[in-house]
Amino acid sequence: MGFFEKLGQGLKKTRDSIFGTIADMVSAGEITDELYDELEEQLILADTGAGVAVQLVDELRARVRSQRLRTGDEALAALKDIVKEHMQAERQFDLSGHPAVILIIGVNGVGKTTSIAKLAHYYRDAGKTVLLAAGDTFRAAASEQLGVWAQRAGVPMVRHQEGADPAAVVFDAVQSAAAKGTDIVICDTAGRLHNKKNLMAELAKISRAVGKACPAASVETLLVLDAITGQNAISQAQEFIDAAGATGVVLTKLDGTAKGGAAISVKEKLGLPVRFVGVGEGMDDLMPFDAGAFVDALFLRED
Repeated sequence: MGFFEKLGQGLKKTRDSIFGTIADMVSAGEITDELYDELEEQLILADTGAGVAVQLVDELRARVRSQRLRTGDEALAALKDIVKEHMQAERQFDLSGHPAVILIIGVNGVGKTTSIAKLAHYYRDAGKTVLLAAGDTFRAAASEQLGVWAQRAGVPMVRHQEGADPAAVVFDAVQSAAAKGTDIVICDTAGRLHNKKNLMAELAKISRAVGKACPAASVETLLVLDAITGQNAISQAQEFIDAAGATGVVLTKLDGTAKGGAAISVKEKLGLPVRFVGVGEGMDDLMPFDAGAFVDALFLRED
């Protein structure tokens, strides 16, 4: 199955419940105030959040006016363009370092461990050499769980004993990768610490460990969010972002929700681009985020 087909299938619940309705409604109707009101309502139902829904509709009104759009089809094309612009990342995902380090952060239960394994699988498939670092040393059996996934993905892993210093695990992994010429190091981190101050200190220490282990390393910090919990996940995420200096988002379980509209508001609310989306349970079901393909699949009108 191709990228677009898989994405389309993963977004089926959201499309069937709301975005298909939006596409049909906008393209079929005349461009009236009632249409704008109905569109705003549908976007809120899709879990974009009220503020983002209002903003999207306001931008559509302005574009319809400025471009003198007349038909519903033209309005739908304009709406899709606006949503794409909202979701577009300002810069490329940075894997320029030797090694490129990807820190994975997020609360427990959002699919962090499986996302790490799927990322490893994705990059290994792309011809990169990958090493995992079991940096969640707080949760019992976290490194064993990651170890099972590392085997499944066919990549090696660095681990220390339970309760060890996570920064030391990451330091060893990055140093080992630099020595062996490994392309990418993907690091797990603790999903919960007792308070925000501890979390900030821990994650800052891990980031410093990367630089100490190898000054030539680049670092991206990806926050894993569960699409099923939508806007709740976004509001809870702020603490992690403040603490960890996150640079992007992995949005998991999009196939399991009819409210995938939350994806649209991630960048608006958190200031972070979505970098990967999870659309199924298979190893191949985590894919790099492409705003154009995502919006096209979201508004796909099935005959």
